[in-house]
Amino acid sequence: MAETQQIVRIARTGVDGAKPVDKALTGLKGVGDMYANAVAKKLDIDEDKRLGDLSEDKIDEIEEMIKNPDQIDIPEWVRNRRKDRDSGEDNHIIESDLELKEEFDIRRLKEINSYKGWRHEIGLPVRGQKTKSSFRSGSKIGVSRARLQEEASEGGGEEEGEE
Repeated sequence: MAETQQIVRIARTGVDGAKPVDKALTGLKGVGDMYANAVAKKLDIDEDKRLGDLSEDKIDEIEEMIKNPDQIDIPEWVRNRRKDRDSGEDNHIIESDLELKEEFDIRRLKEINSYKGWRHEIGLPVRGQKTKSSFRSGSKIGVSRARLQEEASEGGGEEEGEE
């Protein structure tokens, strides 16, 4: 029997070949548990089969199914880009394409000055979470205020000496 590949390239990404197929596919950005299970079931891959044990042809089939979900009859609710704003179609996008679409969506929200866009812009949570005790990491007002006071006192001392 051939040796198991430790890292398998799928969609320009290295995926852990030691994991079972459905679990390994979730390592791709944009592929969740449901979508990975649907792909594995459509290809009749055994649940216990490791991704690194599959042949190159089978891996190519997996990659093609992930990139083109219309080939497999999976329901629309499994896809991650339903009723796309530009095309109106149900799509499933992965990796860098997904990151790019998300970035464009957020940029659009900022440009139209929506509430969500405004929250994204100032770095606060968007979906209604409480912020009194959560989301406190990041810029600290106290530290920046102290630094400004320091700079003002240093600058203020020189100005007084010059007069």
